[in-house]
Amino acid sequence: MSPDPAARPKDGARRLSHARVLDVDPLLEDPKTRIVVCCGAGGVGKTTTAAALGLRAAERGRKVVVLTIDPARRLAQSMGIDSLDNTPRRVKGVDDSAGGELHAMMLDMKRTFDEIVEAHADPGRAAAILGNPFYQSLSAGFAGTQEYMAMEKLGQLRGRDEWDLIVVDTPPSRSALDFLDAPKRLGSFLDGKLIRVLLAPAKVGGRAGMKFLNVGMSMMTGVLGKVLGGPFLKDVQTFVAAMDSMFGGFRTRADATYKLLQAPGTAFLVVAAPERDALREAAYFVERLAAEDMPLAGLVLNRVHGSGADRLSAERALAAAENLEDPRIVDQTGGKAGVRNSPDTHGSSQAPESPAESSASEPPASESSAPDSSAPEASPTPSPEGDVPDADTPERSVDQLASGLLRLHAERMHLLAREQRTRDRFTARHPEVAVTEVAALPGDVHDLGGLRDIGARLATGEPELPESDV
Repeated sequence: MSPDPAARPKDGARRLSHARVLDVDPLLEDPKTRIVVCCGAGGVGKTTTAAALGLRAAERGRKVVVLTIDPARRLAQSMGIDSLDNTPRRVKGVDDSAGGELHAMMLDMKRTFDEIVEAHADPGRAAAILGNPFYQSLSAGFAGTQEYMAMEKLGQLRGRDEWDLIVVDTPPSRSALDFLDAPKRLGSFLDGKLIRVLLAPAKVGGRAGMKFLNVGMSMMTGVLGKVLGGPFLKDVQTFVAAMDSMFGGFRTRADATYKLLQAPGTAFLVVAAPERDALREAAYFVERLAAEDMPLAGLVLNRVHGSGADRLSAERALAAAENLEDPRIVDQTGGKAGVRNSPDTHGSSQAPESPAESSASEPPASESSAPDSSAPEASPTPSPEGDVPDADTPERSVDQLASGLLRLHAERMHLLAREQRTRDRFTARHPEVAVTEVAALPGDVHDLGGLRDIGARLATGEPELPESDV
């Protein structure tokens, strides 16, 4: 489906060829939309996009919480909050005339894990788990723990039914794929042979347990003890035994959250910049979401460049710049035409009269050695190349400035062409994906006003700055 021509931006701004247009406002205002997940490569503006979407939804009457997994704290700064933690904090300065609210939080991986233990284990067992050295290492930075805890936190927020809309800002896309894979990986880990081996002595118990620990089992634990270290292996066994009753709950909640991400009330937005690597990541993620039956709302193409003077091609701009830099390319001035066409010398081989010959009152040379300050200054003799201003004259400075501007414009036009080719390749590969564009801004977004502006651009798909913003 082609975009509505009436919706196309003016002044030469560019759009994706043959792309469906993503309409953000109906998505945010739909009460059936309960979760929006922003994902994509690193450095493409996911955190800003998530915050802008949350603000726009809140100012349209929805109670919104934005969950970021990005530890850079840009979300807190842009919302005027000193810091974010594992508890949603209300954002001040939001227009609540429509009855909406905006809250923000940043995932605290370890605290989320602690909350799970405290909620699903009796006080004695919870204390044993929380004090276990292996658990402390696992909860602080074990591979995949952050992604799984993000799933847990999302499940907690959705389970409270306190929020109309949850906007999730994910890590860079390959890690965001881990966000999808976390439940399956956790299930594979909990059902793995190593866990069963470590659980076996505690499950069998007593003499049967001693009998179970035959020579083969002793050899295995001996090898693990050498590889992992005896004290570490004991910590792992203690942790696994204490967590055994909770493993089923982990699997159940992980599966429930995974199904929640597949539900119609969830919408994935892939965020990308109009660059080759970022759009390659976006294409990879689009294909992965389709394979996992995850509902994709569309692509946010961020930091798109444009120009209101794109009728001047890069080639013409460069040619004009070269003419200004080297006047010998074309005859830009009169040169010696004024001398050649003078009526005093036309058709005569005589040189024009000198000032001494033409003035009867001219004093002798001895009396006129000092220049007369009242007499007009004589023009310099033209150079063989013609009357070209020196580099330090105002005319030459203007030419240099104009040349520099023309070259900057040519670079801009080359950038626009490169972005257009990259976008066209993506849309040719995924014509079914709806797209909205956001212009490249001159600076970072650091307050609610900037987020509000980004939200407006997301909704209108305006790829270039309005003239009032230039």
